[in-house]
Amino acid sequence: MAPNKIQQSSMLSLLGVLVMIQLAGAAGTDSADRSLIVNGLIQTIQSVGPEGTGHAPAIRAVGELQQADVSVLPDIVKAFDDASPLAANWLRGSFEAIADRATKSGKPLPVVELEKLVRDIGRNPRARRLTYEWLLKADPELPERMLAQFLEDPSPEFRRDAVARLLNRAATHVSEEKNSEAIDTYRDALRGAVDNDQVEEIVAALETLGETVDLQRHFGYLTSWHLIGPFENLGRKGFDATYPPEKVVDHSATYDGQLGPVQWQSVTTHDDYGLINIAEQFEDYKGSAMYAQTEFVSEKDQEIVLRLSTPNAWKLWLNGKLLFAREEYHRGTRLDQYRIPTELQRGTNMILLKVLQNEQMQNFAQRYEFRLRVCDATGSAVASHRD
Repeated sequence: MAPNKIQQSSMLSLLGVLVMIQLAGAAGTDSADRSLIVNGLIQTIQSVGPEGTGHAPAIRAVGELQQADVSVLPDIVKAFDDASPLAANWLRGSFEAIADRATKSGKPLPVVELEKLVRDIGRNPRARRLTYEWLLKADPELPERMLAQFLEDPSPEFRRDAVARLLNRAATHVSEEKNSEAIDTYRDALRGAVDNDQVEEIVAALETLGETVDLQRHFGYLTSWHLIGPFENLGRKGFDATYPPEKVVDHSATYDGQLGPVQWQSVTTHDDYGLINIAEQFEDYKGSAMYAQTEFVSEKDQEIVLRLSTPNAWKLWLNGKLLFAREEYHRGTRLDQYRIPTELQRGTNMILLKVLQNEQMQNFAQRYEFRLRVCDATGSAVASHRD
């Protein structure tokens, strides 16, 4: 028979008593009992559900867990892996309460176990970062010892720190007129850099040292396309209209367009950030829909993220499957404005993008452009195999 609410409350209270007995160092509570108790509290926290389900027991469990010894910190870090966002917040609070109490009392954290968890890239990124920051408080030399391995870490925060470390080292080489060492260090930093501000700093430094950087390749921008259009979008009717390129991509075909016959045209951009400027390619483009198509060759089946920037309305297909669409005009644009997780199949993948312009005549409404890149979850470029 399942326990009623009164019985459940009594059981939780008993768990709290047992935890307190353990904390007091009672001889009758061995490590196996302690582990069982702590795991029970963590599972109660992890079980919290939406709309208040399990909140009351979870809150009590948090209060009891926060009284535990520092030896439970690795267990809390591991628990992030299977925690909802709400449960993760409570686990974080428990970790910080325990670590703070230990620090103030001069009791050391279980450094060896915690460092091992920080190095484990399979662990929850938030938990790894939380652990790293607490370890850093006690050990200012930690970055020099650990950051080198984070240059290509799946956590953007760790990558950024690792790149910043190399940037400082490269600047020191420059000040000492060790240009060869500086170039090598900047190149190493670029390998892990995914944030544009860091990339720009590296590029500027390398250019000063007489080096060049292929930003298109670094970011994974798709630079060679076939374009066709314009098709009609007067009155914005083109967004839902199905024009021939959505049915089949035939580069030899000719179709009836908005202003007469249209054919596919090859376009290659030399812009560092892969910009395809449709307004420069076609004179009459107001109230129109254009299609852009390219291929990407993948060495394997893999998960990737397509990152698109455009101020125009758009639809995006991969291998004939509509991934996402947004009917919004003149929103403005920025790098990696839209991020669309998807999967590439091994071999050739066909990417089709529909970009639409409305009929507004204001100066701000004249941009008709896009840029698209292929990367992994961290923002690192994924290269087409034919490259």
